[in-house]
Amino acid sequence: MPAVRVAAESPHQAAVAELLRQSDAHAQALYPPESNHLVDVDALARPNVRFFVARLDGKAVGCGGLVLGKPGKAEIKRMFVSEAARGKGVARALLAAIEEAARGAGIEKIRLETGIASHAALALYRRFGYRERGPFGDYRPDPVSVFMQKRLPAS
Repeated sequence: MPAVRVAAESPHQAAVAELLRQSDAHAQALYPPESNHLVDVDALARPNVRFFVARLDGKAVGCGGLVLGKPGKAEIKRMFVSEAARGKGVARALLAAIEEAARGAGIEKIRLETGIASHAALALYRRFGYRERGPFGDYRPDPVSVFMQKRLPAS
């Protein structure tokens, strides 16, 4: 199996635009519009965001962002792996890179929102130690949302 490479990259590139398009279509097929909390590419390029791209044989196959918030807190946004690359360790590599960046930025609590039908994502997050919690930030209770968090050990 080819090695997964994950690196901080600009979200302003054609390969990322295609991943975000696939992510949008996937989310829209599973959840109603009011339950899709997708941020656009410009939001992913803000100074408080660390954006990562996963590549197999040089091809972008996954992405995810770490949005730095209040001191010690961050949120994972737009984590997605293309259907063709699933089952190859891409999501694990992305999440590990995001958590490493969070630790490096002094993040103590990392949060995320996903959906009840995103079974593989939920399983991944649980394996990595994320636990369910109530809504945070601007989120409101939503019957199809799952809110999770993990406390990161000090590095």
